[in-house]
Amino acid sequence: MRPILLKGHERSITYVSFNKDGDLLFTASKDNVPTVWNASTGDRMGTYNGHQGAVWDMDPDAPSERLLTASADATVRLWQVEDGKEIACFKMRGPARGVAWSDGGRSFAVITDPFMDNDACITIFDAPPGAAPESLGQARLEIPLPLEPKLKATNVFFLNLNEALFVTFDDGSFRLYDPVSGELLDTRRPHEKKINRVSFNKEKTMFITSSADCTSKLPVNDAVISPDREHILLGGGQEAMSVTTTSGRAGKFETRFFHLVYEEEFGIVKGHFGPINALAVNPDGRSYASGAEDGYVRLHFYDDSYLNMKDPVPDVEESN
Repeated sequence: MRPILLKGHERSITYVSFNKDGDLLFTASKDNVPTVWNASTGDRMGTYNGHQGAVWDMDPDAPSERLLTASADATVRLWQVEDGKEIACFKMRGPARGVAWSDGGRSFAVITDPFMDNDACITIFDAPPGAAPESLGQARLEIPLPLEPKLKATNVFFLNLNEALFVTFDDGSFRLYDPVSGELLDTRRPHEKKINRVSFNKEKTMFITSSADCTSKLPVNDAVISPDREHILLGGGQEAMSVTTTSGRAGKFETRFFHLVYEEEFGIVKGHFGPINALAVNPDGRSYASGAEDGYVRLHFYDDSYLNMKDPVPDVEESN
């Protein structure tokens, strides 16, 4: 598996994701400059300039016409994907940690961190395609997050048909909210520590969480589900503060492949010199991208041995 090394960021990577068609790769970093790449060649196609703080999250809409970015500078910005023009800037009351389009792309949700006297909250904005920039900016709904215990949201998603908002937290829990009324619908706590990332399968009928509680025997910063195989990719490694005193081999700075059903590890891909912070699999199932604390994005194209690999089937005892 030969990777293409994408060097366009000056600081550690915070986000990588392919668009729905799989021809574009979007990346973000603590260097304030979201970037878009050609997913086939690794060529940098452009940047989105304007943020004054680290960019934590991005989300392109389904047709890849508009892009949302969430930043520590307490703004969410809406861009035209093709030319990088800023359409609108949404000023938040705290650092914007995550952002997500609704199904249909007519609205989006933002999660913000607490800041000074402002508590953490979930905010929903209407932004239908073709809307005039001056009509944007007014929040439709604000959902305050619990003060006791004081929770910090880490990820936000709309579920199928916008039936609920799926939000994860730093205490290892996730909650479902009604995106119209803001009512809390359900609460679960599958982890003991912060949920770093969440990845859904193509149909959004299944999801995988990655957490700092070392559930998978290493600190897991991101995990993704293959779109066409029953495989899971995990990425993480030793904490960033210890990287300078650890070799890449000891720090476990690699992507690990597991079978979704049998839970068996069957492959490792190395190459990064710091913890992997973000993973994404191309919707066509032929490549994946990893972004790490070392500031590099590695675009990996699967070789024939993987593409032609047949998953093992357990032996079944013959009936008499």
